[in-house]
Amino acid sequence: MASFVDDLISCLGADRVSQQSADLAAHSTDKWFASAPPAVVVHAQSTADVVETLRFAQERKIPVTPQGARVGYVGGCVPVQGGIALSVFGMNRIVEINTADGVAVVEPGVITGDLQKAVRQKGWFYPPDPASLKECSLGGNIATNAGGPRCLKYGVTRHYVLGLEAVLAGGSVVRAGGRCHKNKTGFDLVGLIVGSEGMLGVVTQATLRLIPHPPTRAMLSAGFRSFAEAAHAVQRILNSGFLPSALEIADKFTLRAARDYLGESVTPRGEAHLLVEIDGHEPSVRGELSLLARLVRDLGCLDLEEAMGEEACERFWKLRREFSYSLRNTGLIKLNEDIVVPRGRLVELVDFAERLQTEHGFPVACFGHAGDGNIHVNIMVPTMDDPPVRERAEIALDQLFRQIIAWGGAITGEHGVGLAKKRWWREAVGDTAHEMHLRVKAALDPDGILNPGKFLS
Repeated sequence: MASFVDDLISCLGADRVSQQSADLAAHSTDKWFASAPPAVVVHAQSTADVVETLRFAQERKIPVTPQGARVGYVGGCVPVQGGIALSVFGMNRIVEINTADGVAVVEPGVITGDLQKAVRQKGWFYPPDPASLKECSLGGNIATNAGGPRCLKYGVTRHYVLGLEAVLAGGSVVRAGGRCHKNKTGFDLVGLIVGSEGMLGVVTQATLRLIPHPPTRAMLSAGFRSFAEAAHAVQRILNSGFLPSALEIADKFTLRAARDYLGESVTPRGEAHLLVEIDGHEPSVRGELSLLARLVRDLGCLDLEEAMGEEACERFWKLRREFSYSLRNTGLIKLNEDIVVPRGRLVELVDFAERLQTEHGFPVACFGHAGDGNIHVNIMVPTMDDPPVRERAEIALDQLFRQIIAWGGAITGEHGVGLAKKRWWREAVGDTAHEMHLRVKAALDPDGILNPGKFLS
């Protein structure tokens, strides 16, 4: 082991390679509870560093786990086979913002929220908005195909990646796509890499699509007596011809936790919460907001607040972004599952979650992106260190995911599969699709050094 590290230092330089215990501990995990220390951490500062690291690792068959900001929820960047934790977090330059071309060129360590602010200053818009946008890196967003509340109208990360530079196992560099907004030249290699969770290559630069920023936005915040009423409102809004930029829902446990954490005054009455955001030019937004407010009132909401403009809307979004922190404030560990169901099954999903709660004794909180059926189901457990508690939690999770698959849903909408959902992977995709994944993996990473131990192994 000493000679391996010494050789790596000789290859990259002592300032790039770390064996400090605090560094190894920090790079052994993400926001999930799984943890495994690497033998060494490489802090890449350039594409050349990544090339040399992967060339070195390929020659010696050393596992490499790519890492960004490490704020994922599925153990996707846990180095379960040790080896090298390859951090690209230090590659954090916004290389270019070109509004004439409608693109931004970025390195993978750029924080998502920082790019949004920089682009907004020029009157343009990068829509993907994970809840962790102030912490998460664009490289991690690309690896997991991250989403967020605006997916309903604007789509997910994949829809904004025009081009990629990525380093493959062995150190060869591929440049796929480009800066054109239309490009049908060969296979969709960009789409292949986006969402591949670090198993096909390490992204070192991305060209992202930008769009003009909508001049005005407005929101409704509504409280309902029940989740069923709020879910019915979702369908009525969409069936009435509206396409909100975001359509968010929350259940009673989430609201109760928010009231305890934030206070009664900032949370709506009732046992379900609905957030609706629209955007566009001010005259049309004002007219649409009025029509939406009338529709939601007619549906029997208990509370209805309106917001017009950036500052007023951010007050509503602050509540939404505090839901996760409110749940953590309960003192329980939240097993945050980003499942997706066909939108017509939202009520069935929450009813099923309540049955899980009754059967296993764990509170279950449901909130998320009602517009596309991507709901965060949080099973709230006191600990994962106590074997009997962990066993009950695993049984509850197994029941949840098998029901999602039976409904024709998806086991992940934005967090990825990683380690957390590994055991449901084969059932979710089927044998033929699994085999196809293995063939692609073998073609691009024949020795299996990139992020090993995850859902393909």
